[in-house]
Amino acid sequence: MKKKKLKLSTIIILFVCVVVLVSLVITDLLITRTINDTIEANIEEKAKIVSRTVAHSSIVKSGLQNQEKEGSIQEYALDIQESAEVLFVVVMDMEGIRKSHPDPDRIGRHFVGGDEKDVLEGKESLSISKGTLGKSVRAFSPVYNEKHEQIGAVSVGISLKSVEEALNQSHYNILLGSALGIIVGIIGAIIIARYIKRILFGLEPFAIAKILEERNTMLQSVHEGVVAVNKDSTISLVNKSALKIFNKAGLSSDPIGIPIKEYMPHTRLERVMETGQPELDEEQTINGVSILVNRVPLIVNDEVVGAISTFRDKTEVNQLAEQLTGVKSYAEALRAQSHEFMNKMHVILGLVKMKDYSHLGRYVKDLVSFRVDEVSMVTSRVKAPALAGFIMGKLSYAREKNVRLTIECHDFLPEPRDPSVTHELITVIGNLLDNSIDAMMDCDEREVLMELFYQDGQLEIVVTDTGIGMPDDMVDDIFIKGYSSKGEGRGYGLFLVKESVGKLNGTLHVESKEGSGTTMIVQASYKEAMKGD
Repeated sequence: MKKKKLKLSTIIILFVCVVVLVSLVITDLLITRTINDTIEANIEEKAKIVSRTVAHSSIVKSGLQNQEKEGSIQEYALDIQESAEVLFVVVMDMEGIRKSHPDPDRIGRHFVGGDEKDVLEGKESLSISKGTLGKSVRAFSPVYNEKHEQIGAVSVGISLKSVEEALNQSHYNILLGSALGIIVGIIGAIIIARYIKRILFGLEPFAIAKILEERNTMLQSVHEGVVAVNKDSTISLVNKSALKIFNKAGLSSDPIGIPIKEYMPHTRLERVMETGQPELDEEQTINGVSILVNRVPLIVNDEVVGAISTFRDKTEVNQLAEQLTGVKSYAEALRAQSHEFMNKMHVILGLVKMKDYSHLGRYVKDLVSFRVDEVSMVTSRVKAPALAGFIMGKLSYAREKNVRLTIECHDFLPEPRDPSVTHELITVIGNLLDNSIDAMMDCDEREVLMELFYQDGQLEIVVTDTGIGMPDDMVDDIFIKGYSSKGEGRGYGLFLVKESVGKLNGTLHVESKEGSGTTMIVQASYKEAMKGD
């Protein structure tokens, strides 16, 4: 059975009650001891004062020296006992025989307790003893005559019940204070618990701990790097993927608590915090490591309290893009070839039904010859398999769009030394051809010519179409990200062409005239793969 967890309010109330009880118990012990010592000291002092007062009384002295005046001792002792509020005042002679007592019947009898010996020897003393009137604190004082000869002694007793009554009263007061303290503590604990819970959005501590564990697990399992900074631009969170990229860039593996400007001098997270505007899909370089970054400000109650950056190694993105581009190209090629194949099968089926076998033979012969020539030309001239396959797919795609695409490889194109060059060329050629094909959808004449020239590590790509062309003022705008005359969601193809040409350290030139088609010329560095690579 799962153990039920206590609520925050219950924990705080129990904690407050325990603290108050422990504090009050300790206070009670200390106060009880102090009060007990104080009361005993006061009682002893009071008993001494009363016994000395009685011992210095002339009535007591004359009564002890003159038997005829002994009766006055009892009367005087009772008056002192009543006015001083003591248990007893006993006057005794040197034999320990009582001359006064609260119970007249005990006068003339020997003093009970056994603690009167010291006073009969002339010494003042204090004791706690049990006599005929119960347990009491006793003070003894000797009585001297005018010649300073001891003639008797005085014993004054104060009942210990008064001490117990005072202690009981202090206990009662402490218990009353404890009860009030606990009630006030519980009320305060409930108020504090509600306030804390409101700050924590109504969540209990164990729920917060669970959310924190889940958040940390999710952050660490995310493949993208995540870095967060607080309002002071200090790094407050970094996940494992981010540390992996930082280590690759030669940065410290423990950036928590370091100002982001010191850790990554060229970061733009501070700018995001200042502007409050996100920056998406930006490219950044950290010590030679290229990353794609998204930066978003953290806004709470309309106030920027920090920023978070998610990023990924661009090398991985490029590899993924290459895979996606290849899959898309193969899918388009298969779809175009399937469509083209069905059209040709319909022609063959029609000729078979017409029993026109002579035309059927010539058609199949021309079809096979054309296909062989087309494939042979591309595969023999372009040695990069991915690029050759991509061009073949574009040939089928153009035929499907009813566009005559001609590929002329004037020179032998070897495999590139850097495999990423193939990816960039696929981006360049694919978008140039797509753009040319789209530009001729409303034209009667639909022809596209792509020429490839290669010499001494330089590649030139020339794409010419018979499309509608464009005015001079549009030429510079077509490479702007998102710019398009074909509606929303377009305008990225030529932007990507420009980006890829830049990565190939190349140039891009456009020649176009409205109504007379367009020619795009790309010149780029293309290093041949070394033998044995």
